[in-house]
Amino acid sequence: MLDPLDLKLLRDLGRMKGQVVAVSLVMACGLAMMIMTRSLIFTLDSTRSAYYQKNSMAEVFATLKRAPLALADRVAALPGVAVVEARVAVDVTLDLPGVAEPASGRVISLPEDGGPQKLNRLFLRDGRMPRPESRREVVLGEAFALANALRPGDSLVVVINGRRETLEICGIGLSPEFVFEARAGEALPDHRRFSVIWMNYRPLAVAYNLDGAFNDLCLDLTPGTAPDSVLGAVDRLLAPYGASGAYTRKEQASAQRLDDELRVLGSLSVAYPLVFLSVAAFMVNAVLARIVRLQREQIAQLKALGYSSRQVGVHYLKFVLVIGALGTLIGGVGGRFLGASLVHIYTLFFRFPELVFQMDYSALGLALLVSLGASVAGVLTVVWQAVKLPPAEAMRPEPPADFKPSVFERIGLTGWFSPAMRMALRNIERRPWQAVFTASGLALATGLMVLPGAMSDSVDYLLTFQWNSQQRQDVTVFLTEPGSGSGFHDLEHLPGVIRAEPIRSVPVRLRYGHRSRKLAVTGMAPGAYLNRLLDERGEVIEMPAEGLLMSEKLAEVIGARLGDEVQVEVMEGRRPVLQVPIRGLVTDFAGVAAYMDIAALRRLLHESDTINGAFISIDHRHWETFMRALKDTPRSAAVMVKRDQLAAFRETTAKSIGMIRNLYFVLALIVAFGVVYNSARIALSERSRELATLRVVGFSLAEVRSVLVGELAILVLVALPVGVLFGRGLAMFIMASFSTETVRMPIVIHPATYALAVTVVLTAALLSFAMVGRMVGKLDMVGVLKARD
Repeated sequence: MLDPLDLKLLRDLGRMKGQVVAVSLVMACGLAMMIMTRSLIFTLDSTRSAYYQKNSMAEVFATLKRAPLALADRVAALPGVAVVEARVAVDVTLDLPGVAEPASGRVISLPEDGGPQKLNRLFLRDGRMPRPESRREVVLGEAFALANALRPGDSLVVVINGRRETLEICGIGLSPEFVFEARAGEALPDHRRFSVIWMNYRPLAVAYNLDGAFNDLCLDLTPGTAPDSVLGAVDRLLAPYGASGAYTRKEQASAQRLDDELRVLGSLSVAYPLVFLSVAAFMVNAVLARIVRLQREQIAQLKALGYSSRQVGVHYLKFVLVIGALGTLIGGVGGRFLGASLVHIYTLFFRFPELVFQMDYSALGLALLVSLGASVAGVLTVVWQAVKLPPAEAMRPEPPADFKPSVFERIGLTGWFSPAMRMALRNIERRPWQAVFTASGLALATGLMVLPGAMSDSVDYLLTFQWNSQQRQDVTVFLTEPGSGSGFHDLEHLPGVIRAEPIRSVPVRLRYGHRSRKLAVTGMAPGAYLNRLLDERGEVIEMPAEGLLMSEKLAEVIGARLGDEVQVEVMEGRRPVLQVPIRGLVTDFAGVAAYMDIAALRRLLHESDTINGAFISIDHRHWETFMRALKDTPRSAAVMVKRDQLAAFRETTAKSIGMIRNLYFVLALIVAFGVVYNSARIALSERSRELATLRVVGFSLAEVRSVLVGELAILVLVALPVGVLFGRGLAMFIMASFSTETVRMPIVIHPATYALAVTVVLTAALLSFAMVGRMVGKLDMVGVLKARD
């Protein structure tokens, strides 16, 4: 049998079910986001860990020019090294039938002895591994195969070291080394134009004069060995063979991209739900404060009947516990549904043997604790008022409010206001904290509406900045090996070329203090037109005659500032170690990069006119002719077409951000309506007696409605500018959480976004006003005017 106080609780909840649902939905929105993001983190992290362990993901990687296979045994003998796998890895051009543009591939050899892979083992989705004696059988990356409708039994034309070879696809596979499958240095996958390919060692090694040698190395370490302790020893062994520096799994491109995604989700799992829970705390405070004020006599009667202050306090705390539990239940169901619906977004970027949404049930428990904590924190003062209220005082009706002229009336600013508006101002002034809480909730709701539009504005700006203002070339071509100026001459004289600008890219390790990053310094011609370096205002940065320009993000990561000198350790050729000053910071949104005047870079490297690529602008009337000629150019290793990169961005990043933006918009809409409706219902409940009195003394229904609606309208108008400012701050914080070394979002908010947020909140307010206005017309004037004993 239920306790009498619990029966009272159920009756009270039934009478205020609309407000309970509104508050619970707002709370559920925040909890659903927290449960969804934490479950997605759990799904990606656990799937990655299982994949890495089952398929033996390497812990250390190294690339070099050429070393005998016997050197791998010396590496295996180093302290801390458990397993070594030496490979041949080369970049090739792919010629797809019916496609004008050449695609790119990364061909990796299988073990030289014909045995199974020791590290980075393939997961075969379809088909089989190449037969040991086969020279032409290959396993093709799954993403590329799906994008181009290729399957086992099909053939693939590949330009291997200048010779066109027709390879036979015997299997479709995945590797833990390429969960994020993209060209080196690219922040976005292009599954139609890039693939990883695995083939037998001997035919690949012979084609590149690497028989009995290797140019790529993977290591696994003994348990408890720190990777950094092994890197130095590996570098010393490989340095004479043109190594570009060993690096750990944390720096490996695919693993780093996945780490960045998990970091972004971690930020979103805290920041966004916190705003929703803050709104819910304001709403719970307002609801319970109204209940305590209206139930003064009941509190006195309960205490007179022998209920202790503790029992009364627990009774009123149960109101918020029910709301918190309901919000957690709805949020848990919503978070599971949203997570299961959105997990497929990650298949646009990451390839696993299987990616199935896994609910993080610890997040559900955390959500319950957080929701209850937020609810209780919001009502402690109100519950304390109920507990400390003496029975004798509570038996008397609440003293009449002081309706003295408001501040605005006393200073003479309300002469033209209607009586209803002056009443509204007086009511706000006599309950300032209630007005503050209501306005704060409305401001938070307005701010939440700014974020979805800001995301859309930022994507639009990024598209314009990255692919119109910064990148003006049509194609970027990289050569298999650095070459003389004759290579650039050949590229700029291909059919249809309007303009070409040389590139000299050099692998380096940048150091500043104790921080370092492995990347490429790109030498560019002064006054470059096709690939421009821009600052945060979109203005062109002139290439200095000496010194480095680098990404703002790169400077932030290594802790350097404009004018500082950084150590540049060149990882090829003579491997000089240089001290170079930072002369400028470049605004970019994909990856991190460093640039130098191409002539200055060549001087530092003691080179003449060496290049290894070019930015090219093409007359589109000769597009197909140019592409055919480029396919026949044996020295081209990678071709990046700008329009294909843009299409890949729209298909991956823009699509995923668009889905998240739409989700945020729906959640913000729920919050906006819930906050306004809750405020209006509380105002009507508290002032029903006053409103009925006004009707009795002769006020028209419209005038009575204006008293109630006017007060709320004032609070809405006060909250809107505050909410717009809060929305800007929230958008800046959320966008900053997207800022990683691989991908960043600009912070751009157009006036139309603010206008839309204001319009949505005003629309929600008008709908709520209409609903409450109808309730005013249905007031039982006889019932509400009965004197309270």
